[in-house]
Amino acid sequence: MDWLTETKIPVGKTAKVVFEWLQDNGAWFFDGLAVIMEGLIEALLWLFQTPHPLIIIALFAALTWVLQRSWKTCGLVVLGFLFILNQGYWEETTESLTLVLSACVVCMLIGVPVGIGLAHRPRLYAMMRPVLDLMQTLPTFVYLIPAIVFFGIGMVPGLIATVIFVLPAPIRLTHLGVSSTPTPLLEAAEAFGATGRQRLWKVELPYAMPQIMAGLNQTIMLSLSMVVIAALVGADGLGVPVVRALNQVNTALGFESGFVIVVVAIMLDRILRIGSAK
Repeated sequence: MDWLTETKIPVGKTAKVVFEWLQDNGAWFFDGLAVIMEGLIEALLWLFQTPHPLIIIALFAALTWVLQRSWKTCGLVVLGFLFILNQGYWEETTESLTLVLSACVVCMLIGVPVGIGLAHRPRLYAMMRPVLDLMQTLPTFVYLIPAIVFFGIGMVPGLIATVIFVLPAPIRLTHLGVSSTPTPLLEAAEAFGATGRQRLWKVELPYAMPQIMAGLNQTIMLSLSMVVIAALVGADGLGVPVVRALNQVNTALGFESGFVIVVVAIMLDRILRIGSAK
């Protein structure tokens, strides 16, 4: 077996060369992207932290009613936010929600069009599938290394790492919804003289909307799962007290902050649950 281990395939060295080349030649792109991401993060932080917390809670309750039409779900959301206020984690929660919603905006703006394009090009999807598998299975900590190299420390590298990890979900679910549109529906649209754009907007997208919304739900849940990892690169939010509790072996702080993350996840899931009972 010596012959197999003597000549090592230069995976790591190749990746290092690629990242160094990108760092030297793509600084203008990464700097511009960082400015855009910082602007989005600052805008959402201002929206969450400027009004009184009770106003934000009322707005989330109203959004829940519009989406779910269930007073029980609205009550659950209100109680969840009041619990967060009681525990003193309002600022950290708004920071984590900012990271989650920023990642959601970026992922859906990229993922839905890409998913539609791949649904119309099966060969291209077959080529992209290994890339999507790699993005989902590569350990999330690995994403932090290039994020730090290109964007430094703070919310932006946490957001970029989150987007890379989460992006395959909306792409795959949008592709699934569009590509599974029944052939009779498409043939009927063509028989009535629908153009390609009309077929997309009036047949394929309405049929795929449940899958697209499921992709939105998955995007938010997966983004929330990254808040602790994002804290390792300087991102603010609920991951910070978790990391602090780990470093201090503080059971009380760890359980407290971890339970708040669970409460936030439950609230977001109930707000966006597909097909829930009204």
